[in-house]
Amino acid sequence: MRLDLSSYITLERIPQRYYKPENDFEEYTLSRFEKIPIHIFEKSDRAAKKVAVGIVKDLQKHQADGKKFVLGVSGGSSPIQVYEELIRLHKEEGVSFNNLVVFNIYEFYPVSEPSLTNLQFIKDSFLNHIDIDPGNIYSIDATIEKDLIAEKCEEYEQALHQLGGLDYLLLGLGSKGNIGFNMPGSNLHSQTRLVMLDGDSRRDIASSYESLDKVPVSAITMGIADMMRAKRISLIAWGEQKAESIKQMVEGSVTESTPASVLQTHPEADVYIDLAAASDLTRISQPWLVTNCEWTSKLIRRAIVWLCGIVNKPILKLTNKDYNDNGLSELITLYGSAYNVNIKIFNDLQHTITGWPGGKPNADDSNRPERAKPYPKRVIIFSPHPDDDVISMGGTFQRLVNQGHDVHVAYQTSGNIAVGDEEVIRYLSVFKNLIKEFEPTNSTALNKLSNILHHLFHEKGVDDIDTPEVRFLKGRIRREEARSADRYVGLPHSHVHFLDLPFYETGRVKKDPISEKDVVIVKDFIESIKPHQIYVAGDLADPHGTHKVCLDAILASIDLMKDDEWYKDCRVWMYRGAWMEWEIDHIEMAVPISPEELRQKRNAILRHQSQMESAPFLGDDERLFWQRSEERNRATANMYDKLGLASYEAIEAFVEYKPFRENIENH
Repeated sequence: MRLDLSSYITLERIPQRYYKPENDFEEYTLSRFEKIPIHIFEKSDRAAKKVAVGIVKDLQKHQADGKKFVLGVSGGSSPIQVYEELIRLHKEEGVSFNNLVVFNIYEFYPVSEPSLTNLQFIKDSFLNHIDIDPGNIYSIDATIEKDLIAEKCEEYEQALHQLGGLDYLLLGLGSKGNIGFNMPGSNLHSQTRLVMLDGDSRRDIASSYESLDKVPVSAITMGIADMMRAKRISLIAWGEQKAESIKQMVEGSVTESTPASVLQTHPEADVYIDLAAASDLTRISQPWLVTNCEWTSKLIRRAIVWLCGIVNKPILKLTNKDYNDNGLSELITLYGSAYNVNIKIFNDLQHTITGWPGGKPNADDSNRPERAKPYPKRVIIFSPHPDDDVISMGGTFQRLVNQGHDVHVAYQTSGNIAVGDEEVIRYLSVFKNLIKEFEPTNSTALNKLSNILHHLFHEKGVDDIDTPEVRFLKGRIRREEARSADRYVGLPHSHVHFLDLPFYETGRVKKDPISEKDVVIVKDFIESIKPHQIYVAGDLADPHGTHKVCLDAILASIDLMKDDEWYKDCRVWMYRGAWMEWEIDHIEMAVPISPEELRQKRNAILRHQSQMESAPFLGDDERLFWQRSEERNRATANMYDKLGLASYEAIEAFVEYKPFRENIENH
């Protein structure tokens, strides 16, 4: 089954003219803050195809002239779709790459074996699938002695110069605005060299490794000077996690603190991004500053929340002067006065707040996020990993249970990859002592446990995949922690479900693509409950992408069921909180959490003991998951307070996923 799902990141359909101008004048008007030509596509795959076609066009021009075509390439997730399209053009449309010369623009260092190199990733993703001459692939050897690095960097640059430099450079964008591993502070005239990787850079590449501590601490990267000599440069970036860096490089000044900003000075540099990565650009985020707007309720809310931040006032204190001085006079014209706009937005935000996430029975629900009936509701909370439910919506989870709804929790993956070996050793040691005490003649069980312990202590290598037995034990540790948290919340065991989606069960950090099996498992489960509410994780900043795949599996299954009669009475709510939070102008349901409820939420999170200090994927953030969660919830409440609404200890926020339901209601 071919799944073509765009993640529901952009929460309102931005009018196309904001990112696809119809004429040169509109292009100039919308892009007047942008200092690099930028091409925005609704989906990343469409952008990737455009880039691939451009590469092939230049490649074939060089073929016609009997010349080699020198291409600079990188690793990471961003260029994969470009590589896939280039491979398709080769296999299905006969495009030859026999004149292609490739330079790998960075390599991790040190690397113990070739399979872990960036070059091997590029070969697996691209080069091994086309007709390139292996002798035309250039990269620095990641296994050389450190005292040879300077010499090898010079040889690498000489080879590049002898070939006339790069004809085309395909760049990704790092989380700090870096290109290659030219990090903030890099000299804009830098050459190929060894650089140390900071925490953000190591986290960016952690998806290719088993844990953060196994990620190389340094890399050899092509310098900015050689990059800027390329005849043509295309930078690509996908997803909202790149949005801030895109805005800085495209709209900010040329500065060493944002190395990618140097592309502003290149005559043939273009940026290709999806709508999510464009979300912080002025034309998308504050379109009223560049054009007349189609003023939807959500766009007005975004504008007013932005204005409150600019003038540092709550909503009801905004004046006509505040609107006129900050490019929002159009709203005064539409509504007659600041007072009228203020009241509208204040009421809109006030109506997002509810202490009844499942709907309040026997109450007027005309201004509530959720309908009163039916009551009680059948509810499914989907959790990608066995702790995302309590981390991201633990307070709402508790409310739903306490308010009498028929709540089911479905853990989509086993989460076994996030359990350290020491956790397994600790549990096995307990089991072994129990058997010795209560069933000493059970030699089969004792031998089994001893063999697993011996494997973990003496046989397992640093990069070895866990055996099926160890993966089973790690998965069961996560299961029992989840059950413990659910017991604390008050959920019966019969309402706790473990889906163990196949895409996750690779034994490695790198997972398989979503498949029909994953979708069918989710679909069958949803149909067995026929819920009135579904809660799903929309926190797509998860560094290993599991949240995105889990969301895609749910949305694909809903797509198959959208015409079913029961779905017409179902609402899908998206939560965040594990890695980031919804922006306030997008929030459609805000569930307040009292100080006591926040402590209860913390206690539920702490039931997941294997994910406290010893979890391998805590990232570069020194805070534990419960600390991150509480601070995000408090920050959301603080924002409501600053806007002049009620003051709460904390708030969990949700956005409704509406496409199919809106189609139902419109008919």
